[in-house]
Formats: sequence, C-alpha cells, structure tokens
Amino acid sequence: ARTDESQLLMHWQYLSETARKRLGRSMADYVGVYVVRIDQPDNAPVVSERIDTLFRNSLAETLTETEKAFQLSFVSMSETILVAISAVSLVIVVIIMAVMANTMSMTARERLSEYATLKALGFPPGFIVKLLFGESLVIALLGGGLGMALTLPIAAAFAKSVGTLFPVFLVSDLTMALQLAASVVVGLVAAAWPAWK
Repeated sequence: ARTDESQLLMHWQYLSETARKRLGRSMADYVGVYVVRIDQPDNAPVVSERIDTLFRNSLAETLTETEKAFQLSFVSMSETILVAISAVSLVIVVIIMAVMANTMSMTARERLSEYATLKALGFPPGFIVKLLFGESLVIALLGGGLGMALTLPIAAAFAKSVGTLFPVFLVSDLTMALQLAASVVVGLVAAAWPAWK
C-alpha cells in the first residue's frame, strides 16, 4: 500500500490555537473549506442554497458546491493554463520561423557567388533550390531533435516541481510528433523565400 503524502489532515482547533499564538488573533479562527456530507445526493442543490443563504451578507459569505463541481473548477483552471501555454508555444514557433527565415536569407545572399558558380558549371536551378531546402531542413531538424531530446527530462522535472497541482503530467506521442512536424514546417517555410529568389 502506498501512502499519500500530498495531504495533511489535523484537528482545526489545534491549528487555530497555534495561529493565534504565532500569527496573532487576526489569522486565527478562519476556515478555508468545510466538507458537508448529506444523506441524499439529489438534495445537494437545496442544501447548498440553504447554506449560502445562512451566510449571505455576513463577514464570511460561502460558495457551496458539490465535490464534482469543485473539482471541475480546478480542471477548468488547468484548461485555461493549457490554452495559454498553447498560444505562447504557437507564438514561439512563429518567432523561430521568422529568425530561421532571416538566417536562411542571409545565407543565400552570402553564397550568391557559389550558386552562380554551380549554375555556370551546369547545375540546374532546381538543384540549388534543393540544396537550400536541404540545408534549412537539416538545421531545423537538428534544433527540433535537440528540443525533442530535452522534452522528456524537462517534463519530468516540471511534473516533480508542481506536485499535486498536475498529478498526471505526461508527454504524449502526439506531442512528440507535433514537435517533429513543427521542425519540418519551420525548415520548409524558412527556405521558401530564398529558394524562390
């Protein structure tokens, strides 16, 4: 049997006495959450309304909800965090794409004489375009491969640091595939403009 070390249950009175002694009277005698058990689950809305009515317009107004609704509020908060992370990730990919496109354009400008020599030797324009795309893809895939290699250890460290906030934090195969796809797209888009020029 495993021991859940993420929770500590104690008698509220002991905590309140300690808070009064160490933190002063203003920090004592407050409760964050009450858990109320009822006989009939169907009566949950009525009981919730009665509890909230009892404390309405007091110094300690309550928000009474079922345990399921309480847990879903945490899920919705984590969903908002995930949407924000997705948006930031997309912005980062676009920025990387712009930086790499600029790098490939500079590389193409610096090698104009080399490309001219290749064309003078009889290499068709398609060969030079493939050369540009190949170089861009190699650079993008090297960067993407490094990112993929670091993903799992960083995800494990993140999961360990947040503890019970994200009790299950796994990197899916889809995420790894999307990383690879993003690398390929960045490589292709970055080489498109200099190859067309």
